[in-house]
Amino acid sequence: MNVLITGGAGFIGSHVVKHFLTDSRYHVFNLDKLTYAGNPNNLAGFEKNANYTFIHGDITDASFIQTLFEKYAFKHVIHLAAESHVDRSIEDPFVFAKTNILGTLNLLHSFKATHQKGGIFYHISTDEVYGTLGETGLFTESTPYQPNSPYAASKASSDHFVRAYAETYKLPVIISNCSNNYGPNQFPEKFIPVCIQAIVNSKTIPIYGDGNYTRDWLYVEDHARAIKTILEEGKPGETYNIGGLNEWKNMDLVKVLIRETDKALGRPEGASLPLITFVKDRPGHDKRYAIDNAKIMRELQWKPEHTFEQGIVKTIQWYLSNQQWTNAILDGSYRNTIFKR
Repeated sequence: MNVLITGGAGFIGSHVVKHFLTDSRYHVFNLDKLTYAGNPNNLAGFEKNANYTFIHGDITDASFIQTLFEKYAFKHVIHLAAESHVDRSIEDPFVFAKTNILGTLNLLHSFKATHQKGGIFYHISTDEVYGTLGETGLFTESTPYQPNSPYAASKASSDHFVRAYAETYKLPVIISNCSNNYGPNQFPEKFIPVCIQAIVNSKTIPIYGDGNYTRDWLYVEDHARAIKTILEEGKPGETYNIGGLNEWKNMDLVKVLIRETDKALGRPEGASLPLITFVKDRPGHDKRYAIDNAKIMRELQWKPEHTFEQGIVKTIQWYLSNQQWTNAILDGSYRNTIFKR
């Protein structure tokens, strides 16, 4: 069956594409605009797969999206394409509104016109739509929305459009809200790869505020498994929260990264601790996120397979073994890579 995965050249999307390509029942169509965060090298070699097609295109182009849906008759849509960096959303919220809201609306509208019996529109969202938590408590599927950054507001709006289309047009939709992802291929503007690169190169490690901001961390391969499980076993109309059961304060997380990266590099324990540098906090910075996984674990029998310690060691090893991948991003040469099929 034809499944459209948007944003499949990005960090999470590329892992989802790879996971679905292991199942011969699916023909995966990967639609990606290849913005700065879309990296063809994330899927190098997969263009040879018989059940894979890459499409270079923009979800904000309504006529293009409509033509695409009419041509390929997608049964399922897994929508990951999004602008996702909070700092960038503070600098230019209009880009986030256009891609995350209008892009989602275009996909919904074309899915409505062409959807098949049994097909699902599956929208991947974030825990940031819920706002911030205090010292205790967890986000559940019924937590009220209270987005605090332009990024979170754009994702909250797209979630509401998905639910509105389900209610108004009776479309079969599913939403999942995930915690912070980490793992191989993450664009090196994000917190964990920024820290790893700083440690490798003995550069300052920037920590916002007092370092006590807390996040739940989900290994990206566990997330990809969850997405496939939800598409196949989830109930239309439902929301599922996906977390890693790995809650860490930024300061404690950085110390783990320093310990494990220094160990991998053969440096003395604690050698990179002096690199920690506190920087001015960003506006609207949420204090704590934490996901309640109970629903997906109970109803779909999914659970994360990686502890944070296991996942972070695998992540560090990947970055140390793939410095060419990172360097191609840092010097911009990755932008010269294109898919050919």
